[in-house]
Amino acid sequence: MRSVVHFEIPADDVARAKEFYSSIFDWQLQDMPEMDYTIVRTTDVDEATQMPTSPGAINGGLMRRSGETPTPVITIDVESIDRSLEQVEAAGGKVVRPRTEIPGMGAFAYFTDPEGNTLGLWENA
Repeated sequence: MRSVVHFEIPADDVARAKEFYSSIFDWQLQDMPEMDYTIVRTTDVDEATQMPTSPGAINGGLMRRSGETPTPVITIDVESIDRSLEQVEAAGGKVVRPRTEIPGMGAFAYFTDPEGNTLGLWENA
């Protein structure tokens, strides 16, 4: 069974979204300007791996809304993004964003299921 490991919340106004979520939930935010992305920490992380230290906890991100990610996205950990994307397409889904590397961390991809929902895949480095 594969686990949900990340979430992403798209926003038309990222600054407004950052203020909203940090003020309500006390989430810690870290801008990643080189990626036009904001890391959202909902729980403590291991500084070496940046992975949550509490079992079952997940962190996420905020980013500018786009055609790839018009709605919130949950991301699922997989052993092989390439194999998973093949399975997605065979089952009637569509690749929205192919495998994209994040140096030193891993890779991600986006797909839509047959119902039109966008989900993410994550493969550790």
